[in-house]
Formats: sequence, structure tokens, C-alpha cells
Amino acid sequence: MTLAPEGRRLLRVEAKNAEVPIERKPEWIRTTAYMGEQYRDVKSLMRGASLHTVCEEAGCPNIFECWEDREATFLIGGETCTRRCDFCQIDSGKPAEYDRDEPRRVAESVAHLGLKYATVTGVARDDLPDGAAWLYAETTRQIHASSPGTGVELLIPDFKGDADLLAEVFSSRPEVLGHNLETVPRIFRRIRPAFRYERSLELISAASKAGLITKSNLILGMGETREEIEEAMRDLHDAGCDLLTITQYLRPSALHHPIDRWVKPEEFIELSDYGYEIGYAGIMAGPLVRSSYRAGRMWGQAMASKGREIPDNLKHLSQPMTAHQEASSVADRMRQRRSQQPVN
Repeated sequence: MTLAPEGRRLLRVEAKNAEVPIERKPEWIRTTAYMGEQYRDVKSLMRGASLHTVCEEAGCPNIFECWEDREATFLIGGETCTRRCDFCQIDSGKPAEYDRDEPRRVAESVAHLGLKYATVTGVARDDLPDGAAWLYAETTRQIHASSPGTGVELLIPDFKGDADLLAEVFSSRPEVLGHNLETVPRIFRRIRPAFRYERSLELISAASKAGLITKSNLILGMGETREEIEEAMRDLHDAGCDLLTITQYLRPSALHHPIDRWVKPEEFIELSDYGYEIGYAGIMAGPLVRSSYRAGRMWGQAMASKGREIPDNLKHLSQPMTAHQEASSVADRMRQRRSQQPVN
């Protein structure tokens, strides 16, 4: 293979990746595509408002479950990222023009959907002088203004570590400030060449010092070891990270990084237990967990852990949650399926 599907020449790393066939998924990587009434309604609204969601752009396996519950993660800044991470399905290249009306339209959609907690993320926009910092901050402000009782979680790029740009985003006071570390130091440059491990930790630390609840994500199955995962978990917690999601890498195409291993649900359970042992306020770990999965409930956990008051309209988010994709739920379903199999 020398050309990408869209006709451009392959990058060297893509050509090397393509030499490895797409891996077959194990039995526990399984989800049901249920396109119910609420799912169709949310999809129609997104199309009508010309909005992009990371649910679609990143091929999230939980889109059916989340949209049926009227949970969605909004993708701002366009559909094209100026950076290329070797695990990410979002297209990289030269982005389209800057849409300054997007914050208003996102806020209108949040209000129309009646969301109590909205997650907003976006592509890296290194082509812009402010890296789209204003866009993230203004989207938060617009949602808070039009839906005063709605919590907002931002998942942001690193803005190259620019303190002034980060301060602009922090000043909008999202309920949670997320920045995903994704992988371990040894393979970080290979997986995320435009990011820096220490810079990501410094961002989390700055957000924590600004009084924000902080969150990050680690992806497993890209070549890291168990010891390296636990080291990264400690690094994040030491930097001030309150909430952590841990997930299995799913290869979007043959041009992306090959899968090194399939992590069993039992290991996710062990990592979750370890995270709580070292002091995280909330952990969500499982093969199909994604960083915005059950985001509101995780925020509720962090608020309760810190002894902060939760607004009356959001108190339900502090209650114990059941999560279909959490590792213990996945393991329970596997045991149930095996018990129902006929004995030869």
C-alpha cells in the first residue's frame, strides 16, 4: 500500500503500520448497536445544527449507549486536527476556517437536549495564534449562561504549554478540566510526536493549582508494560490528577499503530483498585471505556471525595453508578455467557 484511501501518499509510519494486518477482537470486546428513538433524535439534532461530536469522529464504541441516554461529547474546532497521534481516527491536515459561532450553537444544542452535564473536546489548532483557547473558554461560558444548572467538562490539547492560553481556558471555570496523557514515557514520542509527556503533566498540575477538578486518560495495548502503566498512574496523581479513565486501544485502520496486546477485564479491575489505593477520587477502567464515558458521574465522585457541595439539580451524579463498560460489569457478563454454554 502506497496511497491512503483519500489518494495522498502514505506517511512512513503509516506504511510501516500497514504491514501488520488488522487484529481480531477477543470475546470481551463486544457492544450492541441499538439505534433507539433517543439515539435517532440526538443524531438528527446534531446534523441540523451542523455540530460535530467526538462520538462519531473518533468512532467511539459507546455511541449507541450514550446517545440513547442523551449523553454526548461535542467536538469543537472542526473535523481536522493539526497533529497526528498514531492511535487517533480523527483526520489530520490543514483545518477549515475558524467558526466563531460554534460556541453559541453548542450551547443551544445542550439546552435543547436538556443535558445536565456536557463534555466538550476538540482538535488541536496549531494553525491559530491562540490554539483555539478562546473557543474552548467561550463554549464553556455560553453553556453556563444558557443552561445555568449544567456542568461542563473540557477535554483540551496542551496549547504547547502556553501559560496565558491555559489561563484563558481555566478562567471559564469548567466543572472538570481534562487533558489526556494517553501513554507511557518510553513510547510517548512514537505515539504522540507533537505532544510531550512532562508538558502534559505540567498542564494537569496547573489546572489543579487553579482549583479545577482534573482528569486524564491512559490507553492500553500500544506496547507499554504493566509497571509502566502504574508509573504513569502515579505520575498523573502526583501532578494533581483527580479522575482517571483507562481503556483498551482499538485500531481504527491498518494505517494506525498495531495492537500490541488485548488487556483482559481482570487487569483493568486490578488497575482500578490500584488507582483508588494511591488516592484517585474516581477511576473508570474497562476495554470499551472512553474518557468521556459516564463523565458526569465521575465528576460527582470527585466532588464527594473533596467534600465540595453538589448543586441540587446535579446531586443524582453523586449516587453510585452502574456502567455497562466498566471492567467488573464486562467480567460478570463473560462469566454469565460461559456458564450458559453447553457442556460437551
